[in-house]
Amino acid sequence: MVLIAALRAFPSMLHGAALRLLVKTIILTLLLFALLAAALWTGFHALRLHYGWGDGAGWGGWGEGAATLLVMIAAGWLLFRATAMAVMGLFADDIIEAIERDDYPHVAARPVGWARSLRFALRSAGRTIGWNLIALPAYVALLVTGIGTIGLFLALNAYLLGRDMADMVEPRHPALPPLARSSRWLMGLVSALAFLVPVANLLAPIFSAAMAVHMLLGRKTKP
Repeated sequence: MVLIAALRAFPSMLHGAALRLLVKTIILTLLLFALLAAALWTGFHALRLHYGWGDGAGWGGWGEGAATLLVMIAAGWLLFRATAMAVMGLFADDIIEAIERDDYPHVAARPVGWARSLRFALRSAGRTIGWNLIALPAYVALLVTGIGTIGLFLALNAYLLGRDMADMVEPRHPALPPLARSSRWLMGLVSALAFLVPVANLLAPIFSAAMAVHMLLGRKTKP
């Protein structure tokens, strides 16, 4: 069922609502990262001036830039998925409603509203950042194994993504049975793998939302 839902999600990504949501997600995610980079550079600059390290035109200036870049690389690995999914969650109803209208017109849905979307986005980001920070020492320790870090990352984030994806669609259909835990995890694993592929990770939030709709409605509804 997960494979079928994933395959159905691909044409759904070409929907006009999906493309508009993609643009919103990318712009807002990049904007948040730009603000983070500016805040980091400002902080490093203030520290350099406070302690009198180097000078602005020489080593000091390069040091600020290098420190900001290193932190942003680490933050990108840790925060990109959390930020993109949280931003997408704010506008997920656009693509979910479009897919339901086109592919499942016989299924009645209950609107969830902006307030719930905001709560979902905040919970999603907090959960993802919190659990990945807790797992960070294990990520580092498992680097020596070669594959341990990526295995733990996929296992943990498959669970987190599966929960996020179910939380996006299940409240719209309270009469339907919720997705099984195993189905959530497998759905999250497919999404987590998509986030690991360069360029494809930009499309991963939209793909994940579309897959969640097909996963929930495709298994229980009949024309």
